[in-house]
Amino acid sequence: MTNEPDHQQVIFTNEARCRDCYRCVRVCLIKAIKVENNQARVDVLRCISCGTCVRECPQGAKTYRRDITKADEILKSGAFVAASIAPAFAGVFEEWEYQRIPAALRRLGFKYVAETAVGAYLVARDTVDIIKDEKKPHICTACPAVVNYIEKYEPDKVVNLVPLVSPMMAHVRHIKTKFGMDAKVIFIGPCAAKKAEAERRELKGLVDCVLTFEELEEWLEVKGMGLGSCEESSFDEEPFGKARLFPVEGGSIATSLMETSVLDERLIFISGFDEIRECFKSLKTAKGTAVVEPLLCPHGCVNGPGTKKDGNPFERRSKIIRYARSKKPAQGDAPKNIDLSTHFKIQEQAEGALLSEEKIRSVLDKTGKARVEYQLNCGACGYPSCRDQAMAVVSGMAETEMCIPYMRRLAEQRSDRIMETSPNAIVILDQHLNIININPAFALMFKSGLSAVGKHVSQFMDPDPFEKVASGQIDVFDDATDHPQYGVVLREVVYALRAEHQYVGMFINITSSNLNAERLRQVKDETVRQARELYAHQIEMAKTFANFLGEYTAKGEQLVEKLIDAVKEKDVADDKKDA
Repeated sequence: MTNEPDHQQVIFTNEARCRDCYRCVRVCLIKAIKVENNQARVDVLRCISCGTCVRECPQGAKTYRRDITKADEILKSGAFVAASIAPAFAGVFEEWEYQRIPAALRRLGFKYVAETAVGAYLVARDTVDIIKDEKKPHICTACPAVVNYIEKYEPDKVVNLVPLVSPMMAHVRHIKTKFGMDAKVIFIGPCAAKKAEAERRELKGLVDCVLTFEELEEWLEVKGMGLGSCEESSFDEEPFGKARLFPVEGGSIATSLMETSVLDERLIFISGFDEIRECFKSLKTAKGTAVVEPLLCPHGCVNGPGTKKDGNPFERRSKIIRYARSKKPAQGDAPKNIDLSTHFKIQEQAEGALLSEEKIRSVLDKTGKARVEYQLNCGACGYPSCRDQAMAVVSGMAETEMCIPYMRRLAEQRSDRIMETSPNAIVILDQHLNIININPAFALMFKSGLSAVGKHVSQFMDPDPFEKVASGQIDVFDDATDHPQYGVVLREVVYALRAEHQYVGMFINITSSNLNAERLRQVKDETVRQARELYAHQIEMAKTFANFLGEYTAKGEQLVEKLIDAVKEKDVADDKKDA
């Protein structure tokens, strides 16, 4: 056991696209999604890299690591580079497309292009030899996600794993035996878990890069190499037997050519996590030899997360079978003396320490589920039961806010609290304008009690604003209304809750504001009156001063004229005297 993961993180969350739908939590087979601060992230220690969340996320928020740049650099290095393409390609691509894939890969720079099914035959052949000698259940190891799951979550099944590498690794060893250990190999398939498999300690360095079919299409698009512009071409090597059937349920057993019927109770070929888990439970009581061929993706590799999102898995299965029948298998003897052995080990179980029952009960109590009858087990949070969700909260993988009923109760409580404490009167009416709810401020303002519930609003006020909103004449009524029977002036706001067929009235007491406004108006009127009186008085004073000044001026003029005349008479008398 080790505290370090065998591989780098493969599955990621695009946080900008995550919308708190908890779909990834719901579909995650082993609950490796950690929700923290409203973001769903992948816990690498728990993750088995199956890519189920990638396939199922409606927002495209989950994605796997892209390695196109790495593959491009390998080809530009000048080394001998081989391509190993998984047999699921015949189900994912249309016939005209997959006939051109070998040519497209050669145009990218690959020196050798072959189907991974070449390695699948070698694994199936050696599997038959192993199960002959042991009287115990055997679990085939072609699917890396299943291997990851067993090592982390079914440690007692590790001894049942067939100690052989997957077809991908078998094909890589075959290629390096054929072209030398310096040869580079890029695997192309439908699986995200293959990226993690390539980084296992005991296998690291064999596969130089892993791409999905989606990445191959993106790569060709970037290079401007549409499959339509490539010629039809064949692969450099043909697989033996029925190895092209490997990606569908029962394909491994069919490839092995076991001398038995598919109806033999010892042969179990299954796909999908639920079937696998149930099968593993039955192995505890299985007697004698049983061969289990598990593929974690439902319907097999044709439904892997690295394939196109469209397409029916049953149609893909049919296309693979038709392709396998249309091609002749390789003739002669299959390669031998290629070491396909490997080993598997128990990895640290992600659950960690035992969870405290007291803490679990505390979470259940907080969310109002302390009693069993209150545990709805609705699954909206992504967990199968309320207890499972509480355990996830205690282990730090989930938040209490993920519980939808709990959050709804909180919202209702907050809504009720707002109504209860609001200083404004609030009333809610049904579609017939009968009262269905009031708050204490309404009861006080309109001198009513709880008996108001059920009565028509017209018993307390003019229903005209509500009727206008209900009829659709206006969307919102907002105006000041005098209610003399209650001695108040109210700002009345009425609006509709159309979906609920309800109407809300909110009344804000502005009586004191109106009184203050009236006093201010009176002061203004008195000021204007006094100003006008002062102005009139000033006008009269001005007129009086003007009249007085005019009269004084006239008398002054007469006096001056008299003085001038007297002076003139004196001058005449003096002149006569001198003469």
